[in-house]
Amino acid sequence: MTDIPKVAVVILNWNGKKHLGEFLPSVLASTWPNLDIVVGDNGSTDGSVEFLRQNFPSVKIIQNDQNYGFTGGYNRVLEKVDADYFVLLNSDVEVPQSWIEPVITLMESDALIAVAAPKIKSFLQKDYLEHAGAAGGFIDVFGYPFCRGRMFYKIEDDKGQYNRSDEVFWATGAAMFIKKELWVMSGGFDERFFAHMEEIDLCWRLKNLGYKVMYCAASEVYHLGGGTLNVENPFKTFLNFRNNLLLLQNNLSFWRGLFIIFIRFWMDLLAIARFLNEGKRKDAWAVSRAHQNFVRHIFSRGPRPRNKRSNLPDLKGMYRRSIVWDFFMKKKRVFSALDPKDFY
Repeated sequence: MTDIPKVAVVILNWNGKKHLGEFLPSVLASTWPNLDIVVGDNGSTDGSVEFLRQNFPSVKIIQNDQNYGFTGGYNRVLEKVDADYFVLLNSDVEVPQSWIEPVITLMESDALIAVAAPKIKSFLQKDYLEHAGAAGGFIDVFGYPFCRGRMFYKIEDDKGQYNRSDEVFWATGAAMFIKKELWVMSGGFDERFFAHMEEIDLCWRLKNLGYKVMYCAASEVYHLGGGTLNVENPFKTFLNFRNNLLLLQNNLSFWRGLFIIFIRFWMDLLAIARFLNEGKRKDAWAVSRAHQNFVRHIFSRGPRPRNKRSNLPDLKGMYRRSIVWDFFMKKKRVFSALDPKDFY
């Protein structure tokens, strides 16, 4: 590359002073020559901003006046960032020095590549892939997301089985690279999501316009995970189920979306029954509240990105079958057990 693109690594922080102190030094050691490190603070009350000013004076700080969630927080912060590439990075991610170079090289190779992510591995078990993104994201015909290396609760150890860069359906927001011009063109995140699955929605909207989402195997980072919402948090359950319905509403044609969402309501009832059987009444109620919230706002005209579709959407990475059926009933617990012919 003769002209080195400007990259801005942007970390959205909310009361994450501990994570900033532990993980930010690795980000500052990154070797990309044309680089800004930005922390967008989402109305923290734990002294994060003062801590940054005292200990990391080279970091640019952009402050939001309150917590706008992952979606609204990033939308407001990135309006004030100037770069060719944005890297949305969670505050609990450790990175090696040369993690940026392979991803930017890959994205520069094809004008149709809008988004990319490195391999996401576990900070606590560095031989294992990590739940948030593993080796690239996929989605089934009913809107259930999964990853190469992580299907539901089954997480694979990294034996080099996913060491080839390839096109995927979505890239994790834990370490998402996106071309600024396409971030702006897409309208950024849909703020109705608040947090969780907003990156899948963004990737799907870009793929509906014919752009590509890539997994870059030559770069890997280490994610702690669970820094803001614990896996067992009922609010996270609510967001996952509600946002999954928003995802389908945003990206499918009207009649196709109506059909799939109808089926999903019935499938989600099985999830409610499972939670009740496991004694997780708060999670069961969270799924019910997710349905109620979605129905109540289904025709709302609140601010959201405009969802356009090209005549040639890129569906690469969509699984034509039900991953729920294949995982729980047919016992296909690893990605390699799925038939490649069942993917677009």
